[in-house]
Amino acid sequence: MSEGQYTPGPDRAPETETGRTPSGLGQPAADRATTQGTAPSYPAGGPATPATATAPAPAGGAPERKVTRAGVIWAAVVAALVLLILLIIFILQNQELVLVKFLGFEGSVPLGMALFIAAVTGGVLVAAAGGARILQLRRSTHRSRTAVRR
Repeated sequence: MSEGQYTPGPDRAPETETGRTPSGLGQPAADRATTQGTAPSYPAGGPATPATATAPAPAGGAPERKVTRAGVIWAAVVAALVLLILLIIFILQNQELVLVKFLGFEGSVPLGMALFIAAVTGGVLVAAAGGARILQLRRSTHRSRTAVRR
């Protein structure tokens, strides 16, 4: 199970807000469907046993899967490749030449490439602003640490 998910055990009741029943059990079925959101659903027997709970794995059973750094990197690479393929398709479908003017320079570029260059330029500007802010915060933290040491 990944970090941040909460599943109560068989002997623990789920945490609820004051004045509300878990998953709207006290409400009619029509109202319950609109108020559930992402909350776990519970069987009619009560909130102590989640509907998706399974019996504990035997001692010799398969260990619980853990999220590893390599797995996260692999998923990010796959997502980046999918986005790259979509970007290539976009550029190939937008090959009409457009006239681009910037600070006295003028030239014709395929529309897909012009939009790609604009997006990359915007990303570089955002990264530069974020990097400057990170450096500013690091410098501030370093100054406060050296002031505490004195």
